[in-house]
Amino acid sequence: MMNKTMRAARAAGVAMAVLAGIWAPGPEPAFARPAAHAPIGVMGDHTHAPGEVMFSYRYMRMAMNGLRDGDDTISRQKVLEDFAVTPTKMDMEMHMFGAMVAPIERLTLMVMLPVVSLDMEHLTRTGGRFDTSSDGVGDFTVTALVDFWKTERHKLHANLGLSFPTGSITEVGRTPLSDPAKVRLPYPMQIGSGTYDFLPGLTYSGRHESIVWGGQARGEIRMNENHADYQLGNAYAITGWGAYEFTNSVSASLRLEWSHQLNINGRDPSINTTTPGGVPLVPTADPGRRASMRLDALAGVNFQVPWAPLSGLRFAFEAGLPTYQHYDGPALETDWLLTFGVQYTLP
Repeated sequence: MMNKTMRAARAAGVAMAVLAGIWAPGPEPAFARPAAHAPIGVMGDHTHAPGEVMFSYRYMRMAMNGLRDGDDTISRQKVLEDFAVTPTKMDMEMHMFGAMVAPIERLTLMVMLPVVSLDMEHLTRTGGRFDTSSDGVGDFTVTALVDFWKTERHKLHANLGLSFPTGSITEVGRTPLSDPAKVRLPYPMQIGSGTYDFLPGLTYSGRHESIVWGGQARGEIRMNENHADYQLGNAYAITGWGAYEFTNSVSASLRLEWSHQLNINGRDPSINTTTPGGVPLVPTADPGRRASMRLDALAGVNFQVPWAPLSGLRFAFEAGLPTYQHYDGPALETDWLLTFGVQYTLP
């Protein structure tokens, strides 16, 4: 009887040891810190060790409501004094699928594919209301992240990306003037750029114990005119963030981002700009009214799963509001934006 009890105890001990080996945290990989990655709204923020692979999914949403011209908010009635139609509201949703792999030391390759959904509401001079919408696959991007400088506390890498014109620029919809026919929708309702775009950037990050900080400068440089005879304006952004790791699993961040979008060069002849009577149709159809500047303030949380089998799994959320907006309008102003993401790293 005693022998059976001892054998049972030894078997239980072995089982507990196996389970402990599976679920114990063990040595912490470099990526298994909650703030090892920037806030989820920052793309291409980190690199990987040779052989590491990461898959990611982001859900992004931006809501626009109200109108602005320059620094000032304006009423719908004011816009309708000069245009037959005014936009009143727009929602943008994006599902971003990504993967990163480090084939060799100092080089990480990143690919990203967005799926975009756009919906815009309008008001006419006569009081009529109508919606337009579009959705589809956006522009596919490939980026090389090249480590320049790396110490125990500091890191600097270059972002060298290329965007391919896989997103549609021929989206159509019905409007009160065109019904029942469909017409080419204005520029904000198109899914892609229609051009090959160079995506340069420079990213820095630093750490001292539980405090992490970083910054990134990036651009979108349009390299050609698309088949619809126009070229989206170049875009530039600078962002900086700070984060604090409360535990080995949870960190919180604050971030500021300044973005500058230039006006469109050229014009799509398929986009109607006036009514049959010669009245300007809608501000969104004017390529000279697309430039903007915006300063966003955002707060985020990163959660790193602490258990060894899932230690490469990270959940993150970030949301923010504009603190300053300027438009070559009239144009819709941004109300709020958010990003939710899941990342999984294979060591």
